[in-house]
Amino acid sequence: MSLLELFCHVDDFCQEWQHHQPKALTSRSGQRVRQPGLSDSEIMTIIIHFHQAGYRHFKDYYIDYVQVHRRVEFPELISYSRFVTLMQRVVLLLWAYAQSCCGDGTGIAFIDSTALRVCTNRRIQRHKVFAGLAARGQCSLGWFYGFKLHLVINECGEVLAFTLTAGNVDDRKPVPKLVKRLFGKLFGDKGYLSQPLFETLLQQGLQLITGIRAKMKNRLMFLRDKLLLRKRYIIETINDQLKNQSQIEHSRHRSPINFVVNVVAGLIAYMWQPKKPAIHWSSRDAKSLALLP
Repeated sequence: MSLLELFCHVDDFCQEWQHHQPKALTSRSGQRVRQPGLSDSEIMTIIIHFHQAGYRHFKDYYIDYVQVHRRVEFPELISYSRFVTLMQRVVLLLWAYAQSCCGDGTGIAFIDSTALRVCTNRRIQRHKVFAGLAARGQCSLGWFYGFKLHLVINECGEVLAFTLTAGNVDDRKPVPKLVKRLFGKLFGDKGYLSQPLFETLLQQGLQLITGIRAKMKNRLMFLRDKLLLRKRYIIETINDQLKNQSQIEHSRHRSPINFVVNVVAGLIAYMWQPKKPAIHWSSRDAKSLALLP
């Protein structure tokens, strides 16, 4: 997607959003309200395009690229420090826009969580930016301090739902709300193994399928479900792309709100990615698994 196409789509959403929002009351204090040179849609476009441009630091992207090569598209550009301040103003718009970009359920979904570290373990006691918000958690790579990003995707690599929690929140806790509009089968790792959760999702019309732990009694599983469970690597590939290409995880945050802006903008950049990790079935496999008539 080009920069112009991205701006048009974001601007259409912002206009629709403002149309449905109640109008704010006019201030009578007489205090001068400073109007920014950039609109909300322009701010959102720049933030999202940063995750598509391949830069590792937003400051380098804004100063060396936007202010040098994109002044024609954004004639009312402001300073970098002023732009960072205005980023906090669009956090709700970004979150709502990301929700509107989520795909539709296909009957097959994969769920997983990934750790978002905000500092190294040696700096936990000195870290103040996320005090009271971040927490210590444990993942497959060990202990960390930060948050968890919970993702639900389909077999085409499209994001169906997402949410952010503290690092110490159980992976199974946000699942019912995340998948409330889905149907079919949901595949997850052993961390989602829970009989109460299985029964809750089954009442919603969704079957939870996970692996079993080492000392658990073996159970029968359909061949189709067993093969699809092996395809769960697709969501791990997406998590890797979000961290290494979209830069949603780093330790340079100086504001919790800007942390959310960075994560959500990275998700949106992935959603508009033309080629996503997906399960490519051959016609033979599709017929054997009854995925095609």
